[in-house]
Amino acid sequence: MNQFGYCGILLLIAVENIFPPIPSEVILTFGGFLTTCTSMNIWGVILFATVGSVLGAVVLYAVGRYLNYEKLQRWIGGRWGRRLHLKKEDISQAVDWFSRRGASTVFFCRFIPIVRSLISIPAGVAKMNPAKFIILTTAGTLIWNTVLVYLGAFTGASWESIAIYLSAYSKFTIIVLGFIVVLFCVIFYNKRILK
Repeated sequence: MNQFGYCGILLLIAVENIFPPIPSEVILTFGGFLTTCTSMNIWGVILFATVGSVLGAVVLYAVGRYLNYEKLQRWIGGRWGRRLHLKKEDISQAVDWFSRRGASTVFFCRFIPIVRSLISIPAGVAKMNPAKFIILTTAGTLIWNTVLVYLGAFTGASWESIAIYLSAYSKFTIIVLGFIVVLFCVIFYNKRILK
């Protein structure tokens, strides 16, 4: 980021969206800090970070479009689908749910670590309108990026302390999501396999 400035931020954030384990919290708060000691300004960092976020999200959206409904249906109908006790109706229900609630899901998931990246894939599978997807993604990431860049700029050289708190938020979120996934698997197992 020191060497490549705005372009470095754009690239790092795009990669962070494609590979979620890279923490945007660190990149954005450090970007905010850099506005206090380099020629970069806050809105430049926010703009390039948002463009990077949208580019990364579009890549994952394209992955979802490539997977598409039909390919998932074939996969579920195959050996692995039978082993996991999945049915073709499960995909239909998931796509129907996303069609009804996809807009708010795409927007609000931009504030949740890991999920903010991965939500682009089901949006692609459900064939969400690309323009709508880009608008919602831009709006959500713009808010997220603005908050974190301003926090980094406000705390200045103490930006790492903010990153530590945000890292704790990320870890807590991952634990909660892990618990939800385990709970879902237990309920699914009880309903589908034990009946």
